[in-house]
Amino acid sequence: MARIRNPALKRARRIAVLLVFLAPAAWFVPIPTAILVACGMIDVLRHRRVTVRLIEQYFTGNGILTWLLSPINLLADLLSYRTPGVCRLDDLPASHRAEITACTSALTANAALVKAHVANSLAANRRGMFTFKWYDQPQAPALRIADFDREYRFIKTIALSVFNTRESTTWHFGPLRFTYRVLFNLDPVDSREVFIEVDGCTHFWRDDPLFIFDDTYFHRSVNAVDHVRYCLFMDIVRPNRWHALFNGAVHAVSVVSGSFQRMFYKNWSFLR
Repeated sequence: MARIRNPALKRARRIAVLLVFLAPAAWFVPIPTAILVACGMIDVLRHRRVTVRLIEQYFTGNGILTWLLSPINLLADLLSYRTPGVCRLDDLPASHRAEITACTSALTANAALVKAHVANSLAANRRGMFTFKWYDQPQAPALRIADFDREYRFIKTIALSVFNTRESTTWHFGPLRFTYRVLFNLDPVDSREVFIEVDGCTHFWRDDPLFIFDDTYFHRSVNAVDHVRYCLFMDIVRPNRWHALFNGAVHAVSVVSGSFQRMFYKNWSFLR
């Protein structure tokens, strides 16, 4: 089937598809449909900058799953102590800080090993991901770092995200809010063309190699320089009022974590 290149036609087709599904749902199950739409609107309004692009992507683009999970995500907000879109290390409890620091220190200590392994594995791939632990499920990478094999109470995912030269993501949403995304740049380049942008907040890696955020906010990562970008990529359980519930939710996600990998990281190469 021929691809539609006109942006206006693409937008119209997406809206039409959405209405085709919403109309019968509103007729046959009006209350659940109304709740889902209301939760989606609340979720969108969490953003400081609500744009046409954001709304379009959330309801008709790559944010659809985030929308479908919005009732669960809003419940996670209610059970969490704080719900900022971007937070600092000092905003987290000491137990969380200790686990993050242990992993970032391990990556820094093994910097030469990591870069040598990436040089042999990344090749011409645009983006690479080395997974050590994925939603609490141990992986088997050829690159081994002892501290990443430890049992952590709060860190559930440990991976190495690698962008090749002049590589960027599109604007997108993560699906669930039981965890914060933690990124640590191993080798920040002194450039304002290497950054991550979340809901109008632009974080330049040269200013601080550590960045912690809620990845269900609209965001993108940019590496517009001729250097490879290495980031430790972690998911850590959000500080909350019911740890057993959050742990159970992460465990449930781990059951289908392979599907999440392929759905949300289809433009990535999973390397060993």
